[in-house]
Amino acid sequence: MHEARVLVVDDSAAMRALFSDILDQAKNVRVVGTAVNAADAREQIAELKPNVITLDVEMPGMSGIEFLEEIMETAPLPVVMLSSLTQAGTETSLKAFELGAVECFPKPLKATPEQFSKSVGKLGKIVLAAANSNVRDRKVRAEQKSSDVAFEWNGHVAAISASMGGIDALTTMLAQFPANCPPTIVCLQAEPMLVDTFIKRLDDMLKCHVRPAKEGATLIQGAIYIAADPEHHVVVEPGHPPKLRLMARDPVDGARPSANLLFGSIARGAIPAVGAVLTGMGSDGARGLKLLRDAGCETFVQDRKTALVSEAPEAVIALDAASKEVPLDALGAAVLGRCSMS
Repeated sequence: MHEARVLVVDDSAAMRALFSDILDQAKNVRVVGTAVNAADAREQIAELKPNVITLDVEMPGMSGIEFLEEIMETAPLPVVMLSSLTQAGTETSLKAFELGAVECFPKPLKATPEQFSKSVGKLGKIVLAAANSNVRDRKVRAEQKSSDVAFEWNGHVAAISASMGGIDALTTMLAQFPANCPPTIVCLQAEPMLVDTFIKRLDDMLKCHVRPAKEGATLIQGAIYIAADPEHHVVVEPGHPPKLRLMARDPVDGARPSANLLFGSIARGAIPAVGAVLTGMGSDGARGLKLLRDAGCETFVQDRKTALVSEAPEAVIALDAASKEVPLDALGAAVLGRCSMS
Protein backbone atom coordinates (compact mmCIF):
# COMPACT_ATOMS: atom_id res chain seq x y z
CA MET A 1 0.00 0.00 0.00
CA HIS A 2 1.56 3.30 -1.06
CA GLU A 3 1.39 6.64 0.73
CA ALA A 4 -1.58 8.94 0.15
CA ARG A 5 -0.51 12.32 -1.26
CA VAL A 6 -3.59 14.48 -0.74
CA LEU A 7 -4.78 17.72 -2.29
CA VAL A 8 -7.49 19.32 -0.12
CA VAL A 9 -9.97 21.38 -2.19
CA ASP A 10 -12.38 23.59 -0.23
CA ASP A 11 -13.40 27.24 -0.55
CA SER A 12 -13.38 27.66 3.26
CA ALA A 13 -9.97 28.51 4.74
CA ALA A 14 -11.09 27.06 8.08
CA MET A 15 -12.10 23.75 6.49
CA ARG A 16 -8.87 23.55 4.51
CA ALA A 17 -6.83 24.07 7.66
CA LEU A 18 -8.88 21.65 9.75
CA PHE A 19 -8.93 18.82 7.21
CA SER A 20 -5.23 19.32 6.45
CA ASP A 21 -4.37 19.08 10.14
CA ILE A 22 -6.45 15.92 10.62
CA LEU A 23 -5.04 14.21 7.53
CA ASP A 24 -1.43 15.13 8.35
CA GLN A 25 -1.85 13.23 11.63
CA ALA A 26 -3.01 10.06 9.85
CA LYS A 27 -0.56 7.24 9.21
CA ASN A 28 0.81 7.09 5.64
CA VAL A 29 -1.11 10.22 4.64
CA ARG A 30 0.52 13.49 3.61
CA VAL A 31 -1.20 16.69 2.52
CA VAL A 32 0.80 18.01 -0.43
CA GLY A 33 -1.32 21.12 -1.01
CA THR A 34 -4.65 22.92 -0.81
CA ALA A 35 -6.87 24.68 -3.33
CA VAL A 36 -9.73 27.13 -3.00
CA ASN A 37 -11.69 26.27 -6.17
CA ALA A 38 -11.63 24.19 -9.34
CA ALA A 39 -9.32 26.52 -11.26
CA ASP A 40 -6.81 26.54 -8.41
CA ALA A 41 -7.11 22.76 -8.07
CA ARG A 42 -6.28 22.20 -11.76
CA GLU A 43 -3.00 24.08 -11.32
CA GLN A 44 -2.17 22.24 -8.08
CA ILE A 45 -2.90 18.84 -9.63
CA ALA A 46 -0.56 19.57 -12.55
CA GLU A 47 2.20 20.83 -10.26
CA LEU A 48 1.95 18.58 -7.19
CA LYS A 49 0.76 15.29 -8.75
CA PRO A 50 -1.46 14.16 -5.84
CA ASN A 51 -2.76 10.57 -5.88
CA VAL A 52 -6.00 11.45 -4.07
CA ILE A 53 -8.18 14.56 -3.70
CA THR A 54 -10.69 15.61 -1.06
CA LEU A 55 -13.27 17.79 -2.77
CA ASP A 56 -15.96 20.01 -1.29
CA VAL A 57 -19.35 19.53 -2.93
CA GLU A 58 -20.50 23.14 -2.46
CA MET A 59 -18.04 25.59 -4.04
CA PRO A 60 -18.56 28.94 -5.82
CA GLY A 61 -18.12 28.95 -9.58
CA MET A 62 -17.68 25.37 -10.76
CA SER A 63 -19.26 23.11 -8.16
CA GLY A 64 -17.50 20.08 -6.70
CA ILE A 65 -19.81 17.77 -8.67
CA GLU A 66 -19.01 19.54 -11.94
CA PHE A 67 -15.29 19.41 -11.19
CA LEU A 68 -15.52 15.73 -10.24
CA GLU A 69 -17.11 15.01 -13.63
CA GLU A 70 -14.30 16.91 -15.35
CA ILE A 71 -11.63 14.97 -13.43
CA MET A 72 -13.16 11.61 -14.29
CA GLU A 73 -13.53 12.48 -17.97
CA THR A 74 -10.04 13.93 -18.46
CA ALA A 75 -7.54 12.38 -16.02
CA PRO A 76 -9.23 10.14 -13.42
CA LEU A 77 -8.00 10.46 -9.85
CA PRO A 78 -9.40 9.01 -6.62
CA VAL A 79 -11.74 11.62 -5.12
CA VAL A 80 -13.30 11.68 -1.65
CA MET A 81 -16.22 14.12 -1.63
CA LEU A 82 -16.79 16.17 1.52
CA SER A 83 -20.39 17.20 1.93
CA SER A 84 -22.94 18.32 4.49
CA LEU A 85 -25.22 15.28 4.27
CA THR A 86 -28.54 17.04 4.60
CA GLN A 87 -31.59 15.39 3.11
CA ALA A 88 -31.12 17.43 -0.07
CA GLY A 89 -27.39 16.72 -0.12
CA THR A 90 -27.79 12.95 -0.23
CA GLU A 91 -29.02 13.03 -3.83
CA THR A 92 -25.92 15.03 -4.74
CA SER A 93 -23.74 12.48 -2.97
CA LEU A 94 -25.32 9.60 -4.88
CA LYS A 95 -24.64 11.55 -8.08
CA ALA A 96 -21.00 11.78 -7.00
CA PHE A 97 -20.82 7.98 -6.69
CA GLU A 98 -22.27 7.64 -10.19
CA LEU A 99 -19.59 9.97 -11.54
CA GLY A 100 -16.79 8.00 -9.91
CA ALA A 101 -16.17 9.33 -6.38
CA VAL A 102 -14.59 6.70 -4.14
CA GLU A 103 -16.44 7.88 -1.05
CA CYS A 104 -18.68 10.70 0.21
CA PHE A 105 -17.77 11.82 3.72
CA PRO A 106 -20.09 13.99 5.84
CA LYS A 107 -19.08 17.35 7.22
CA PRO A 108 -20.71 17.98 10.60
CA LEU A 109 -23.16 20.85 10.22
CA LYS A 110 -22.32 22.29 13.63
CA ALA A 111 -19.38 21.12 15.74
CA THR A 112 -16.55 22.33 17.91
CA PRO A 113 -13.06 21.62 16.57
CA GLU A 114 -12.77 18.77 19.09
CA GLN A 115 -16.07 17.21 18.01
CA PHE A 116 -15.14 17.69 14.37
CA SER A 117 -11.77 16.03 14.85
CA LYS A 118 -13.38 13.06 16.59
CA SER A 119 -16.11 12.66 13.97
CA VAL A 120 -13.61 12.55 11.10
CA GLY A 121 -11.09 10.34 12.87
CA LYS A 122 -11.62 7.70 10.22
CA LEU A 123 -11.04 10.10 7.33
CA GLY A 124 -7.33 9.24 7.16
CA LYS A 125 -8.10 5.56 6.61
CA ILE A 126 -10.63 6.43 3.91
CA VAL A 127 -8.21 8.71 2.09
CA LEU A 128 -5.42 6.10 2.26
CA ALA A 129 -7.74 3.43 0.86
CA ALA A 130 -8.87 5.83 -1.87
CA ALA A 131 -5.27 6.54 -2.87
CA ASN A 132 -4.80 2.79 -3.35
CA SER A 133 -8.11 2.23 -5.16
CA ASN A 134 -8.78 1.18 -8.75
CA VAL A 135 -10.35 4.45 -9.90
CA ARG A 136 -8.10 4.77 -12.94
CA ASP A 137 -9.26 1.37 -14.20
CA ARG A 138 -12.92 2.02 -13.46
CA LYS A 139 -15.43 2.20 -16.29
CA VAL A 140 -18.30 4.63 -15.77
CA ARG A 141 -21.43 2.64 -15.03
CA ALA A 142 -24.09 2.73 -17.70
CA GLU A 143 -27.70 3.44 -16.76
CA GLN A 144 -29.06 0.41 -14.97
CA LYS A 145 -32.41 -1.16 -15.67
CA SER A 146 -34.02 -3.95 -13.68
CA SER A 147 -33.73 -7.43 -15.16
CA ASP A 148 -36.49 -9.34 -16.92
CA VAL A 149 -34.65 -12.66 -16.57
CA ALA A 150 -36.82 -15.73 -15.97
CA PHE A 151 -36.13 -16.98 -12.46
CA GLU A 152 -37.41 -19.94 -10.44
CA TRP A 153 -36.31 -19.79 -6.80
CA ASN A 154 -34.77 -22.86 -5.13
CA GLY A 155 -35.19 -21.65 -1.54
CA HIS A 156 -31.70 -20.22 -1.01
CA VAL A 157 -31.15 -16.86 0.70
CA ALA A 158 -28.60 -14.41 -0.73
CA ALA A 159 -26.31 -12.57 1.70
CA ILE A 160 -24.00 -9.77 0.49
CA SER A 161 -21.58 -7.38 2.16
CA ALA A 162 -20.04 -4.15 0.85
CA SER A 163 -18.47 -0.99 2.19
CA MET A 164 -16.28 1.59 0.42
CA GLY A 165 -17.43 1.77 -3.19
CA GLY A 166 -20.37 -0.45 -2.28
CA ILE A 167 -23.20 1.86 -3.28
CA ASP A 168 -22.04 1.92 -6.89
CA ALA A 169 -21.20 -1.80 -6.94
CA LEU A 170 -24.54 -2.80 -5.42
CA THR A 171 -26.41 -0.68 -7.96
CA THR A 172 -24.68 -2.55 -10.76
CA MET A 173 -25.12 -5.98 -9.19
CA LEU A 174 -28.71 -5.71 -7.96
CA ALA A 175 -29.90 -4.28 -11.28
CA GLN A 176 -29.67 -7.86 -12.54
CA PHE A 177 -32.22 -9.08 -9.96
CA PRO A 178 -35.76 -9.88 -11.20
CA ALA A 179 -39.05 -9.04 -9.48
CA ASN A 180 -39.16 -12.50 -7.85
CA CYS A 181 -35.53 -12.43 -6.71
CA PRO A 182 -34.36 -14.58 -3.77
CA PRO A 183 -34.66 -13.03 -0.29
CA THR A 184 -31.49 -10.95 -0.14
CA ILE A 185 -29.76 -9.37 2.87
CA VAL A 186 -27.13 -6.69 2.24
CA CYS A 187 -24.74 -5.58 4.98
CA LEU A 188 -23.61 -2.09 3.90
CA GLN A 189 -21.16 0.19 5.69
CA ALA A 190 -22.21 3.72 4.69
CA GLU A 191 -23.66 6.90 6.16
CA PRO A 192 -27.24 6.19 7.36
CA MET A 193 -28.86 9.23 5.74
CA LEU A 194 -27.16 8.41 2.45
CA VAL A 195 -28.36 4.80 2.73
CA ASP A 196 -31.97 5.93 3.24
CA THR A 197 -31.88 7.82 -0.06
CA PHE A 198 -30.06 4.93 -1.74
CA ILE A 199 -32.79 2.48 -0.64
CA LYS A 200 -35.52 4.72 -2.06
CA ARG A 201 -33.64 5.07 -5.34
CA LEU A 202 -33.06 1.31 -5.65
CA ASP A 203 -36.69 0.59 -4.81
CA ASP A 204 -37.77 2.89 -7.65
CA MET A 205 -35.24 1.42 -10.07
CA LEU A 206 -35.68 -2.31 -9.44
CA LYS A 207 -38.72 -4.50 -10.01
CA CYS A 208 -38.22 -6.23 -6.66
CA HIS A 209 -38.75 -4.41 -3.34
CA VAL A 210 -35.86 -2.78 -1.45
CA ARG A 211 -36.30 -1.93 2.22
CA PRO A 212 -34.23 -1.33 5.37
CA ALA A 213 -33.58 -4.37 7.57
CA LYS A 214 -36.01 -4.32 10.52
CA GLU A 215 -36.34 -6.40 13.68
CA GLY A 216 -38.48 -9.48 13.07
CA ALA A 217 -38.76 -8.96 9.31
CA THR A 218 -39.68 -12.16 7.50
CA LEU A 219 -37.41 -12.98 4.58
CA ILE A 220 -39.67 -13.24 1.56
CA GLN A 221 -39.04 -13.74 -2.14
CA GLY A 222 -38.91 -10.55 -4.17
CA ALA A 223 -37.37 -8.44 -1.40
CA ILE A 224 -33.91 -7.01 -0.69
CA TYR A 225 -33.14 -5.95 2.89
CA ILE A 226 -30.40 -3.35 3.46
CA ALA A 227 -28.70 -3.55 6.88
CA ALA A 228 -26.80 -0.30 7.49
CA ASP A 229 -27.89 0.93 10.94
CA PRO A 230 -24.60 1.75 12.75
CA GLU A 231 -26.25 1.02 16.11
CA HIS A 232 -27.31 -2.58 15.39
CA HIS A 233 -25.95 -5.83 14.03
CA VAL A 234 -28.29 -7.92 11.87
CA VAL A 235 -28.45 -11.72 12.02
CA VAL A 236 -30.78 -14.31 10.47
CA GLU A 237 -32.89 -16.56 12.68
CA PRO A 238 -33.69 -20.00 11.18
CA GLY A 239 -37.33 -20.79 10.47
CA HIS A 240 -39.86 -21.26 7.70
CA PRO A 241 -39.33 -18.60 6.55
CA PRO A 242 -36.22 -17.20 8.31
CA LYS A 243 -36.42 -13.85 10.12
CA LEU A 244 -34.10 -10.93 10.73
CA ARG A 245 -32.99 -10.06 14.25
CA LEU A 246 -31.34 -6.79 15.28
CA MET A 247 -28.72 -6.82 18.06
CA ALA A 248 -27.39 -3.77 19.92
CA ARG A 249 -23.98 -5.32 20.62
CA ASP A 250 -20.54 -3.71 20.48
CA PRO A 251 -18.85 -3.50 17.07
CA VAL A 252 -17.15 -6.70 15.92
CA ASP A 253 -13.64 -6.06 14.61
CA GLY A 254 -14.62 -2.40 14.30
CA ALA A 255 -17.75 -3.07 12.23
CA ARG A 256 -21.42 -2.58 13.10
CA PRO A 257 -23.40 -3.97 11.44
CA SER A 258 -20.96 -6.86 11.06
CA ALA A 259 -20.97 -8.98 7.91
CA ASN A 260 -19.07 -11.64 9.86
CA LEU A 261 -21.99 -11.91 12.32
CA LEU A 262 -24.56 -11.92 9.50
CA PHE A 263 -22.81 -14.65 7.50
CA GLY A 264 -21.99 -16.62 10.65
CA SER A 265 -25.63 -16.67 11.78
CA ILE A 266 -26.68 -18.10 8.42
CA ALA A 267 -23.96 -20.76 8.56
CA ARG A 268 -24.77 -21.78 12.15
CA GLY A 269 -28.48 -21.88 11.38
CA ALA A 270 -27.85 -24.24 8.44
CA ILE A 271 -29.88 -21.92 6.22
CA PRO A 272 -29.45 -22.67 2.49
CA ALA A 273 -27.65 -19.61 1.20
CA VAL A 274 -25.27 -17.96 -1.22
CA GLY A 275 -22.76 -15.42 0.10
CA ALA A 276 -20.81 -12.64 -1.61
CA VAL A 277 -18.32 -9.97 -0.52
CA LEU A 278 -17.99 -6.87 -2.69
CA THR A 279 -15.60 -3.92 -2.74
CA GLY A 280 -14.65 -2.45 0.61
CA MET A 281 -12.17 -1.44 3.29
CA GLY A 282 -10.91 -3.78 5.98
CA SER A 283 -11.61 -7.46 6.41
CA ASP A 284 -15.21 -7.56 7.65
CA GLY A 285 -17.06 -10.40 5.94
CA ALA A 286 -14.04 -12.60 5.26
CA ARG A 287 -14.31 -14.83 8.34
CA GLY A 288 -18.08 -15.06 8.00
CA LEU A 289 -17.85 -15.99 4.34
CA LYS A 290 -15.39 -18.74 5.28
CA LEU A 291 -17.96 -20.10 7.76
CA LEU A 292 -20.56 -20.12 4.98
CA ARG A 293 -18.25 -21.96 2.62
CA ASP A 294 -17.29 -24.49 5.30
CA ALA A 295 -21.03 -25.05 5.90
CA GLY A 296 -21.43 -26.08 2.25
CA CYS A 297 -22.75 -22.80 0.83
CA GLU A 298 -21.56 -21.36 -2.46
CA THR A 299 -19.58 -18.16 -1.87
CA PHE A 300 -18.35 -15.44 -4.23
CA VAL A 301 -16.06 -12.44 -4.01
CA GLN A 302 -15.85 -9.48 -6.36
CA ASP A 303 -12.61 -9.77 -8.29
CA ARG A 304 -9.81 -7.40 -7.39
CA LYS A 305 -9.68 -5.80 -10.83
CA THR A 306 -13.28 -4.53 -10.68
CA ALA A 307 -13.39 -3.82 -6.92
CA LEU A 308 -12.97 -0.09 -6.39
CA VAL A 309 -11.30 -0.85 -3.05
CA SER A 310 -9.81 -4.33 -2.92
CA GLU A 311 -9.01 -4.69 0.81
CA ALA A 312 -12.14 -6.72 1.63
CA PRO A 313 -11.85 -9.01 -1.43
CA GLU A 314 -8.16 -9.57 -0.65
CA ALA A 315 -9.04 -10.60 2.92
CA VAL A 316 -11.58 -13.11 1.55
CA ILE A 317 -9.06 -14.57 -0.88
CA ALA A 318 -6.39 -14.82 1.83
CA LEU A 319 -8.74 -17.03 3.89
CA ASP A 320 -9.80 -19.10 0.86
CA ALA A 321 -13.34 -18.11 1.80
CA ALA A 322 -14.73 -17.77 -1.72
CA SER A 323 -15.65 -20.55 -4.12
CA LYS A 324 -14.99 -18.17 -6.99
CA GLU A 325 -13.68 -14.66 -7.75
CA VAL A 326 -16.16 -12.96 -10.10
CA PRO A 327 -16.13 -9.63 -12.01
CA LEU A 328 -18.72 -7.12 -10.86
CA ASP A 329 -20.83 -7.28 -14.03
CA ALA A 330 -21.18 -11.08 -13.60
CA LEU A 331 -21.82 -11.19 -9.84
CA GLY A 332 -25.59 -10.73 -9.99
CA ALA A 333 -25.97 -13.60 -12.45
CA ALA A 334 -23.63 -15.79 -10.38
CA VAL A 335 -25.68 -15.30 -7.21
CA LEU A 336 -28.99 -15.76 -9.01
CA GLY A 337 -27.67 -18.93 -10.66
CA ARG A 338 -27.03 -20.54 -7.26
CA CYS A 339 -30.47 -19.46 -6.00
CA SER A 340 -32.27 -20.85 -9.06
CA MET A 341 -33.93 -24.21 -9.67
CA SER A 342 -32.19 -24.36 -13.04
